[in-house]
Amino acid sequence: MSFQKEINRRRTFGIISHPDAGKTTLTEKLLLFGGAIQEAGAVKSNKIKKGATSDFMEIERQRGISVATSVLAFEYNGTKINILDTPGHKDFAEDTFRTLTAVDSVIVVIDVAKGVEEQTEKLVEVCRMRNIPMIVFINKLDREGKDAFDLLDEVEQKLNLKVVPLSFPIGMGYEFKGIYNLWEKNINLFSGDSRRNIEETIEISDLSSPDLDKLVGEKSANTLRDEIELVDGIYPDFDKEEYLNGNQQPVFFGSALNNFGVRELLDCFVEIAPKPRPKQSEERLINPDEKNFTGFVFKIHANMDPNHRDRLAFIKIVSGTFERNKPYLHVRHGKKLKFSSPNAFFAEKKEIVDISYPGDIVGLHDTGNFKIGDTLTEGETINYKGIPSFSPEHFRYINNADPLKSKQLYKGIDQLMDEGVAQLFTLELNGRKVIGTVGALQYEVIQYRLEHEYGAKCSYENLNVHKACWVEAEDDKSEEYKEFLRVKQRYLAKDKQGQLVFLADSAFSLQMTQQTYPSIKFHFTSEF
Repeated sequence: MSFQKEINRRRTFGIISHPDAGKTTLTEKLLLFGGAIQEAGAVKSNKIKKGATSDFMEIERQRGISVATSVLAFEYNGTKINILDTPGHKDFAEDTFRTLTAVDSVIVVIDVAKGVEEQTEKLVEVCRMRNIPMIVFINKLDREGKDAFDLLDEVEQKLNLKVVPLSFPIGMGYEFKGIYNLWEKNINLFSGDSRRNIEETIEISDLSSPDLDKLVGEKSANTLRDEIELVDGIYPDFDKEEYLNGNQQPVFFGSALNNFGVRELLDCFVEIAPKPRPKQSEERLINPDEKNFTGFVFKIHANMDPNHRDRLAFIKIVSGTFERNKPYLHVRHGKKLKFSSPNAFFAEKKEIVDISYPGDIVGLHDTGNFKIGDTLTEGETINYKGIPSFSPEHFRYINNADPLKSKQLYKGIDQLMDEGVAQLFTLELNGRKVIGTVGALQYEVIQYRLEHEYGAKCSYENLNVHKACWVEAEDDKSEEYKEFLRVKQRYLAKDKQGQLVFLADSAFSLQMTQQTYPSIKFHFTSEF
């Protein structure tokens, strides 16, 4: 198959939602329809099998939540689909935000009873900033939930999206009869039997036909006719260009647990979702069909197998082909590296691949060469931007609990910070180390991994910080900037890259500082 055809048949997307909206269940069912697994539920168990030795998975099993992005790939109707299933829990949001730099489109899962939740709002905000095309899947229709129109309004208002329903429910909860698919003009009847892979689909091109009354009953049929008339009147027609530009979001209804509405979602997705898209680097825009390989690291997972101490760097291929045993330039280090066993991730297993194309995700064994955001190329110096470090919300001093193991502690902290688990700040005043995380659960993860992977013990001490802001001065020689450095000395620190950070102790103090020093900019992400 030609290079261009390989690009055109790839779809790489992320699934995002608030915890418990049914993200992992939807992932399982997509794999089921793609024939990648034989029965639903296999993803969960495979996730654990694949990562049984990883300490993250220990916590995953204890808590019953996803804490690390998993990569799954399968073929469906001649299309190669790469799914990135992200953690929903807010304590691991940073992993999700970074993963969003590696996807070409996104499916947002919303719970029919709870509607739009806080974590969904944050994630959609990031997608909107980057104009990532989004499809909305409203899940759990077999349960009692909000009215379909109320939900569509909520999605429009809270998430600031322009929705276009491409399927519509016939009833809800106990009254749920099925779904009318506006995209394919057919009706899907709900049997409520999750063991049945595919429900019956009946072509109905004309809703006024008496066949509809026979299928779903007169009352439901009349309600559906009224509702579809309303949909036609209120919502615009679906426009693929608008969707691809991030200005319009198709909505599907279904129940992932019951395999219901998932095939419709998948069929439409394969048809309309973007193939690998160009990506902006600091130097220029890179197109996927360029001959030379370029790619970037969006995630690092350390110690996936503690026996081998292996770290895997996840690379998203942006252009060209990535070939096994071919030397590539590590731009930040300026040296060439070869990879003898690049892994591709399939639903059931990792396997070594000889060649990968734009849109694919490849796992490279790493001995500590990579950090998040690194670029690999065939020789050109390119730096991909837009892989953010977010302002942490929790701050603690980290202390060495075993003075004999200080070398192991600093090595461990250094490697875990490369992985992006948390951020390290060194206070300007006394050189004390502060760890900032997005969620409090991260501290447990760090402590556990330092002890079990590096043999080092640490303890924490609370620190009252409201926000960490990266400091950018218009003129670092100005009197205003010098005064800021003098007055705020005890609140200043350097991050791992040596950038100056202001640790504000309250929202009020941050506001006053911004007003007092107008020529200084305070950023909440280190990517500016």
